[in-house]
Amino acid sequence: MDKLRGMETFIAVVESGSFTGAAARLEMSAVMVGKYITQLESQLGTRLLERNTRRQSLTDAGRVYFEEARRVLEQVSIAENAVERLRATPAGTLRVTAPTSFGGCVIAPLTATFLQRYPEVRIELDLTNRMVDLVEEGVDLAIRIGEIRNEDLVAKYLCPYNMVICAAPDYLARHGTPQTPADLVDHLCLSHTVWTARNEWRLPGVEGEVRWKRDAVLRCNDGASRGGTPAATGSAGGGRAGERQAGSGSGSVYARAEAGAFTLAPGFAAAA
Repeated sequence: MDKLRGMETFIAVVESGSFTGAAARLEMSAVMVGKYITQLESQLGTRLLERNTRRQSLTDAGRVYFEEARRVLEQVSIAENAVERLRATPAGTLRVTAPTSFGGCVIAPLTATFLQRYPEVRIELDLTNRMVDLVEEGVDLAIRIGEIRNEDLVAKYLCPYNMVICAAPDYLARHGTPQTPADLVDHLCLSHTVWTARNEWRLPGVEGEVRWKRDAVLRCNDGASRGGTPAATGSAGGGRAGERQAGSGSGSVYARAEAGAFTLAPGFAAAA
């Protein structure tokens, strides 16, 4: 038996004064009302109602159960209304984690628009490149780049993520501008600490894919910091005057160029 339904039926019987009145209120037959009351008393192991052909009255156990059951159903109604309000108007704390560079350049700016639309929501945004345990750390949403290797996760593909190779005009003036991927062998490289020896730069060449795995002169765990070296420049919307890009992928509208070497930077247009 549905215990909550049994409570609801019992309360209706008490408040209506009869099985017939409860049946009309709950839109069921009087026979079904009687079955709910009988099953409820059987589960509790005691009589809740004293009844005869002319009247009914509550037993001592029935009076106690009536008051407590009514409070239980009131709390259930409050809980249901609270959830309904959340469905209509999102509220509460949303815990989000995203990669450092992508999160800072793409996700963080979007939070302002989101919070304006849903003012009852509070966002905790954790920018990190490490693997996060969603359950252990209480994370609601994790945004990551690359393949999903954990089959227990429910993931949704968002968009492509392209990269471009960048260098500052000052660096190119001193070291020359490479014309082909093979020319990169003579140039310096800035890298990210999460890129291991397996993360080679894969570039389209005349005779097929070219992979450049060069030891970096600087490795950093924050892509934005790699762009903060002296004379570093940034671009939005296709590149600022004087900035050059080599080997850019499709949709690349954001890049950082360093004065000291070549580096990979995200093409954030595809991710926006």
